[in-house]
Amino acid sequence: MSRADAEDVVHDVFVRLPVLIAQYDERGRFEGWLTRLAIRVALMRARRERRLVSLDAAPQEATAVPERDFAALQLAHAAVAALPDALRHVLVLRVMLELSHAEIAELLGISVGTSEVRMHRAIKQLRARVGGTR
Repeated sequence: MSRADAEDVVHDVFVRLPVLIAQYDERGRFEGWLTRLAIRVALMRARRERRLVSLDAAPQEATAVPERDFAALQLAHAAVAALPDALRHVLVLRVMLELSHAEIAELLGISVGTSEVRMHRAIKQLRARVGGTR
């Protein structure tokens, strides 16, 4: 997802916010609800445009990567990018955004068990791609 796409998602969220705020039931933190809303809008946009949601959609930390780790980082990024959409979505939401499987299930319209299975399969495929064992 490009920066312009991300800005469009933020715009879409805030345009819809007056209507969607009525659905907020104050059971959880507002920040979490708003984050899930933004993720849902981004996923719907990606589906609508038939684009792949990549790691660029995940928050990036401004940390320096030592040169010796750059090759490993590239390998990991390529391995994640090669995952099927269903597995990559669960992996990014669970690992990068630290959402629970229940939250992921709600966002993606799947069961908690399906989320857990997809996470397991994603890890298995990543290990196979990067040459890990287990």
